[in-house]
Amino acid sequence: MFTTGPTSRRDFLKQTATGTAALAAGLLDGGLLPAQEPGVRPLQAAEVAVCNPRGRVPMSMIIDDSTCLVNLAHFAIPQFHEVFPDRYKQPWRRLPREIPDRFVRKFGEWCHEHGIKGKYSIVPYPACVGWIDRQLPGWSKRELEESLDLVRTRMVPDWDIHPEMVSHTWVINTKTGQPYPERTSDFMENWGWSVGKSADQLADYLRYALRILQRAGLPCEGITTPGGFGDRVRPALAQATLEACRDVYGAEIPHYFRDLFTDDRSVAPRVYYASDLDGPDPKCCVSIVGCTGDWFGGWDGLTLGSADRCITADHQGGRLPEVIRRAEPAILVCHWPGIYFNGLEYGFQIFKTVIDRLEVAYDNLIWMKLSEIARYWAARELTRIEWSGGKATFHAPFACPRFTVRVAGPAQGPPRLETQGKVTQLAHVPQALQLDSGTWHRAKQGTTICFDLPRGTSKLILQ
Repeated sequence: MFTTGPTSRRDFLKQTATGTAALAAGLLDGGLLPAQEPGVRPLQAAEVAVCNPRGRVPMSMIIDDSTCLVNLAHFAIPQFHEVFPDRYKQPWRRLPREIPDRFVRKFGEWCHEHGIKGKYSIVPYPACVGWIDRQLPGWSKRELEESLDLVRTRMVPDWDIHPEMVSHTWVINTKTGQPYPERTSDFMENWGWSVGKSADQLADYLRYALRILQRAGLPCEGITTPGGFGDRVRPALAQATLEACRDVYGAEIPHYFRDLFTDDRSVAPRVYYASDLDGPDPKCCVSIVGCTGDWFGGWDGLTLGSADRCITADHQGGRLPEVIRRAEPAILVCHWPGIYFNGLEYGFQIFKTVIDRLEVAYDNLIWMKLSEIARYWAARELTRIEWSGGKATFHAPFACPRFTVRVAGPAQGPPRLETQGKVTQLAHVPQALQLDSGTWHRAKQGTTICFDLPRGTSKLILQ
């Protein structure tokens, strides 16, 4: 049975090639599977509307199937073919075994120059080749250390690091550190293993992956699911992400990437399992939703994409203008082997074209890491807001930079921010696009204020 619900990203790519709709895992939207719980939602005064950060549209780039040195496609395809002999017949032996660090540096530097941010996976035990916290057979210990150092210094400032579970292929026994001997889809991370698993069982597996990244000296606040992992146990996946990321890294706002939608559904982040918002240890988990398919180079580096599917040369067509018009986060999705495209870098060139077109067409975008988007949406939905006598009072379980609100009607005076008894005068900016932390702008529809929201209670005084 096929529906138009959420799909695994790998299946999405196959289906878009054949024109087939999404897999039966999408029964979630039809109500046949349990949904995640939103948890607590505080009251927010109607007079105060929370806007996008700095009044701009968030952008981000999700890179899947990346890791240190290993070209995941080269090693994963024969493992997938072992389980599905009628599929995955790509000429994997012709694919390079390595995606070199010189390309990571080239890509990271170009993105940094253009202000691009996002998420970059580090698969901990890629296709069972070797462990990124120990050794990768086929590469020297020094090469691995240099690769990790490159990720820490070049990628981490602009990109969140996620595990994409442990191997992205065979399921690992967390008690032995070895793949299970069964060679069926029920023992592959991309397919059946997660079905029927509890939140505790999934959390154990996520912790195992996260601890490898931690031992490798990489920061982490979230996870990416490989293929169909967690597709049919979404409530358990959200709870497990919340538990595992807090346990291993002490992440304040864990987040995960599981879904992408290219239809008319909202791609705004989903905030789940919010609780204890007025206590010392508030909790929530954020699901980040992509808005494009891999229209760059495919997951295997063999499927050439098209920039026009993201944004056309006249800047009017394609998926991104649709999402930007709705002012929802426009989060692109790609796979690292496809960006490298087996040394030809065709996926990278398509990505550059997309960015060039965005830079010409828009002046109201803001690039953010997934963790930054997750934090903003958590603050946006979970901050209690009161309005009385020209004052807006915020009770925030989470701090949030560049928090932006619009107050209906004209301000009686220059807005002031009061935190912990200290009052700060905010600076007026004549153009809305000049908004940044500590500024305000007046327009016909009201007064827009951008400030660093502290955790706890703060006030905006507009009288």
